[in-house]
Amino acid sequence: MAQSMNSSVDLTVRATSFHSLAVYGNLMVGNNAIEFYNERNPEDYVQIPWVETDRVAAEVIFGRFIPRFVIMTRENGNFAFSTRDNKATLRAIREYVPAERMVRSPTFLDVVRLGLRRLVRMVTRRSGE
Repeated sequence: MAQSMNSSVDLTVRATSFHSLAVYGNLMVGNNAIEFYNERNPEDYVQIPWVETDRVAAEVIFGRFIPRFVIMTRENGNFAFSTRDNKATLRAIREYVPAERMVRSPTFLDVVRLGLRRLVRMVTRRSGE
């Protein structure tokens, strides 16, 4: 059984981890870390200390719906989660991550616009040579 890093827990909620395949379990937001435990195999867990957390990016659809969020770490990569109540989870995370580190991820249209701008810049640079 995994040992929790937290001495107190602010929020526990059912969640899905998208680290490899979709894994269902519980997400705990505590005073020292955010922890995800697989419901079928308690030895399959993810613990991310707050000092290791670089940014938290949330996908926002239609200005208000948040389907998932991503915790970006300094060294160990990105971890995507979706909970039953993503807004409440992000509010609990906001207590431990500074506001300038909580960002909104680009939408699909933002990515397409950026790609088109880069394509136009590349074409204009080549035609100017």
